[in-house]
Amino acid sequence: MQDTLEATAAGTTAREYLTFTLGDEEYGIDILKVQELRGYDTVTKIANAPPFIKGVINLRGAIVPIIDMRIKFSLPNVAYNQFTVVIVLSILGRVIGMVVDGVSDVVSLSDEQIRQTPEFGSRLDTKYISGLGTLDERMIILVEIEKLMSSDDMALIEVGMH
Repeated sequence: MQDTLEATAAGTTAREYLTFTLGDEEYGIDILKVQELRGYDTVTKIANAPPFIKGVINLRGAIVPIIDMRIKFSLPNVAYNQFTVVIVLSILGRVIGMVVDGVSDVVSLSDEQIRQTPEFGSRLDTKYISGLGTLDERMIILVEIEKLMSSDDMALIEVGMH
């Protein structure tokens, strides 16, 4: 049985991504980082927090910071509605909630379907984008969520020393 699993894993290089929308764009994150999906609910605001940190929620006894990705990515503010979703992530030992416009689906992308992120120069920061996934007519921006959440401006996760 184990040999079969290893052979299957070695024969395929597809990875699964949870896709979500922000404005008109579709993004994808590694499905293994996703803990759960929740509807947007009231958050407790934190004084002096950056604008993209909406506040915190109590999730079964854990205090979880909630990040609005529209604000983080400088998108026009969209009203919260019945489609607004909080993706609860488990990253580097921390639980973080990420507010998005909606969740699309889970897609499986092979290495052949993932393109390098083009260079845009210094005006556009692409260090959190791992590539662009192509699926039929869809273009999915693949986000390295650990890099984004542990970045200096987010300061949500301390990157441990090795």
